[in-house]
Parts: sequence; C-alpha cells; structure tokens
Amino acid sequence: MKGRHLKNSIPISPTLDDFNASGKVNRKIGFSFPAARLVWICLLAVGIGATVSLIARILLLFINLVTNLSFFGDFSLTFQDPAYNHRGLWVLIIPALGGLAVGLMALYGSKAIRGHGIPEAMEQILVNQSRIRPKTTLLKPISSAIAIGTGGPFGAEGPIIATGGAFGSTLGQFLRVTPRERKALLAAGATAGMSAIFGTPVAAIFLAVELLLFEFSARTILPVALACITGAAGHYFLFEAGPVFPMPFLSIPSNSALLIYSLIGVLIGVISVALTKAVYYVEDLFEKLPVHWMWWPALGGLAVGLIGYFAPYTLGVGYQNITNVLAGSTPLALLLSLALLKFASWCIALGSGTSGGTLAPLLTIGGACGAIGGFAFSSVFPNINISLSMAALIGMAAMFAGASRAYLTSILFALEATSQSNALVPLLAACTGSYLVSMFFMKNTIMTEKIARRGVSTPEVYEPDLLRQIAVQRVMKHLLIVPDAAQKTIGAIREFYRNSRAEHDFLAFVDQDGEFMGILPTPEIFNVDINPEVSVASVAKRGIYTIPASSHLGEAAELLAKSPSPFLLVTSDAPRGKITGIITYKEILGCYLRHTRDNRERKRSLLPGRQRIRILVKGRLPRTSDY
Repeated sequence: MKGRHLKNSIPISPTLDDFNASGKVNRKIGFSFPAARLVWICLLAVGIGATVSLIARILLLFINLVTNLSFFGDFSLTFQDPAYNHRGLWVLIIPALGGLAVGLMALYGSKAIRGHGIPEAMEQILVNQSRIRPKTTLLKPISSAIAIGTGGPFGAEGPIIATGGAFGSTLGQFLRVTPRERKALLAAGATAGMSAIFGTPVAAIFLAVELLLFEFSARTILPVALACITGAAGHYFLFEAGPVFPMPFLSIPSNSALLIYSLIGVLIGVISVALTKAVYYVEDLFEKLPVHWMWWPALGGLAVGLIGYFAPYTLGVGYQNITNVLAGSTPLALLLSLALLKFASWCIALGSGTSGGTLAPLLTIGGACGAIGGFAFSSVFPNINISLSMAALIGMAAMFAGASRAYLTSILFALEATSQSNALVPLLAACTGSYLVSMFFMKNTIMTEKIARRGVSTPEVYEPDLLRQIAVQRVMKHLLIVPDAAQKTIGAIREFYRNSRAEHDFLAFVDQDGEFMGILPTPEIFNVDINPEVSVASVAKRGIYTIPASSHLGEAAELLAKSPSPFLLVTSDAPRGKITGIITYKEILGCYLRHTRDNRERKRSLLPGRQRIRILVKGRLPRTSDY
C-alpha cells in the first residue's frame, strides 16, 4: 500500500487506492509529531550555533593573520591594528591586491561571495526556498578575511552572518526538511554568527525577524533563539565577557536633552538616506566601467589604500574606533575626519563588489555623526547637559535604523552591546525619527535595494499566512453520493441526478457494499460526447489525492500543486475516515480574493474624501496609484 504525503509529512494524504474493502481510508501509513519535529529543528539550531561560533573565532584569527602578514610582515594570530602599520607607500597597493584576490575567487569560485551577504541571503529566502550553494560556506569567510585583512574598511560581522546563513542552508539541504524549516536553519546560522561576534542574542533574534524570516511565529523563532543563545555562549567562551563596546555610565537625560537627541536622530536619518543612495550610486558607476567586474574590487582597493595612506584609522575592522567614539573624548576634527573618510573608503569598497559587511562601518559613521551633532547642539545650547557619549550611541543606532530599517534590532543592539539601560528612551526617540525619515525619502534600504533591482520584493507587513488560518472543512463542497453504482450507466446517473433535485458540482460513486468506486464532475456526466450506455465504473476517476478535513488551506494548495487532478477529496479525521467533501482551487482562491478585497476596502476608506467620492462615482476598485 502506497500513501501520498505532503512534503512536510504533516497530514497523511492517501490516494483512493488506499481505501480498503469497507470504503474507508486505511490510515496506518504513518503519523507526524509536530512538537517532536520542532524539537529536532531546535537541536539542529543549537548545533549550528555552536559550529558558527567556532567559525567566527577562526574567521577573526584568520583576519588577524592576514592583517599581520600584510601590514607587519609577521606570521601571528595576535590582533594588531593596521592603523599602526609602517608600510609607507605599500599601503596604496595592499588593499588592491586583496581586492584582486577576492575578484578571482568570485570569478572562479562563486559570485555569491560578493557584497555584504545579507541581501544575498534575503534573496535566497524569498525566491529560492532558502537554498544557498554549499561552496559559499567556505569561500565567503576566506574572501572576507582577505578583504578585511588587507585593509578593507568592513566589520567581521557581515561575513560571519553570511557564512552562518550558508552553513544553516547547506545543512538543511542535506537533511530532509521543508523550505520553512530550512529558512529557520538559515536564519539560525546567520544570527548565531552575529551573536557570536557581538554577544547580542536578543538583537540577533530581532535581526532574523526584521531582515530574514519576515514572520513572527514560534516555529521559526524558537530555533533562531536557541542558536543565538548558543552563539552568545560561544562569544563569552571564545572571546570575552562584558559588553563588546564598553563606554562611560550614562545617566537618565532631561527632557530638554531628550529633545536634542531626538533631533540628532532625525538628522542621522537624513544622512542614512544619503549614505544608502551614495553606495548604490558608486555601484552604478562601477557597472559603467569598461573592464570586467573581476577587476572592480582591485580598483576599489586602490581607493581604500589611498585613503588609508592619509588616514590609517580607516583601514580594517575598526571596532576600536567605535569604542573611542563612544567614550566621548574624541576631538571634533578627528570625528569629522573619521565620518567623512571612513564613509568614502567603505562606500567605494562596497560599491566595487568586494566581500565585506555593513554593520561596523554604519556604526562607526553613525557614532561619529552623532557625536558631531552633540558638539553642535552643545555649542548652541550650552545650558543643556548633552552627553557626547549618549549622542554617539544614539547616532550609531539611528544610522543602522535608517539605512536598514531594522528598527528593533538597532535599539536592542545598542543596549546589549554597551549595557547602557538608561539610553533606552533616547534610543527609541532617535531611531523612530531616523526610521520615519528613511521611509519618507527612500523606497528601499541598503539591504533591499540590490535585490529590488533584480525584481525581488520584500514583505512590508508580517501578516499571518491567510491560508494557514482556515481549515479545509470550512470551505469544502459537499458531494452527492450515488449508492449501488457498480452496474449503473451514465444515462441512469443522469436520471438519478435530475430526480435528486440537488445542486452539486461532483458526484461520488459507491457499490452495494459501500466500496468507493470513483468520482466525476457533474458537467462530465452530462457531456454529450459520452455514450449514455457506458458504465460508471469505466469513466469514474480514481487515484485522487485526499486531505483530512482539519488540515489548513495552505496544505491543500501544496497538495493540489502535486496532484494530477484539479481537486482533492476531503476525509474525516477519524482513524478510518470517510470521504466528506471535495475542494478545488476555486475555494482556495476565493478565500484569498475575499481577504484582498477586504484589505482594498480598508485602504479605500483611508483615502482623502474627494478621491474616495471620485472612485465611488466611477464605480471601480482603486488602483495602486490611488494609494
């Protein structure tokens, strides 16, 4: 006996061949245990978190090795800041050589290593069922270590997020998991990497929700949360305890200071829009170059080397720059130089398509701009106690919130990375202002613009899946059962239907023993091309997929896509359930269309009065342009 199962094995869906002599479904095919399945995915996520933590440690050591070989000539794994190198004019060439190596790896290895990783992971989640090529797991950290170790102005968090996501996706491809479970494993690997680098598990969870999962459900968040907790444990074990960006204690600000911090957040929002547009403008300029894209990272590396020669503090990861800015003691001239030159170096390098991240540069530039804003407002309002450390912190978070629109992630990351709970209200105010400015002036973000250009749109609202909220039994159609149909002809069935005075789209046939014989749509029974003398048994359709009545419409749609017939038989949920109805695409699409129509009516009610009256008079539904 062979059963037909959905891919995720949640409902059991046998064909009619699985009916036994009594006409009831034999359900001894197998059962699923959703809770046990979730536990299994969570255990995989914990393993992914532990593995990615180790990969994060290896990646940082590899970056240290490449940095020491490139700028100091030492074969050492100890961290040394490339800002204190003594290479002289060689600094102009070293980042270009690193960019050339990345270009060659992208050309002969995988183009997926280009960029900062998160947009690429988003694209695979949205259009490719969370499948990332396994070679990315190896090539991404190596290429990023070379790019950063030779002076690239990126943080290590972007590559490890991309690597962790690729590792989770690869594991999901080797194991028998559903696309949704594979998405959870991808997000678990990516956010475990962020948690391992920064020790910020809560922010990493919300990063998954806002930028990767595009949903808020326990089935996906629980594995991600366990992976992030494991990553945080790996951070404390493999790196260090305490906040990753220590800073002076911040007191609760006054109302006047809170207003200033809010204004700084709005200004940072404007800067984040300009920064995002500048990155993609530079990328467009590289697209117009009459040279192969393999050479672009090397050309970007030349710009990095030139800026690094005059401003060595722009080279490399630069986490120390963030700590110095948050200390509140950095001179104004250095803040201006750091904001402008770090931005120029990072913008050109990222636009060239090399391998690197965005988070650390955004934090550095945002922190410097926030501190500059603190200097400016302090000089205008000397009587208001404005903390330069607080201004730098909210600038750091507001820049990330405006550029990526990861609103909650930005706030929670700033709190976890610094352990400054008194900064919560200023962070909320500043990030809200930055987010609103970004939404007003920019359609896409630094994370979504690249994939939007490829025709991939990202969800704006995390609504529950409508089809998973409605049970099949609520929309199924009932069947007209024709008893004792074994010897009946089509002509007899036509007469039976007329006498029944019933309106049914399908008729099901059983013999005198109650054994199921098959099914036919009503229009086929009255088809003039069918000889009335033909027996029902010779034309009735068998081998039709079935689905339990308690299953949701999402499962029905998935099974219909695999079914050779345009309909499914609905069975009762009893262990030996009987057929109770039938469901087609029409019922599923009808539910969806009613939902979208209700949303259109709600949107139309929010239109200005004059425009709403014009639409009602014309008697048409509003177009997208009406909104």
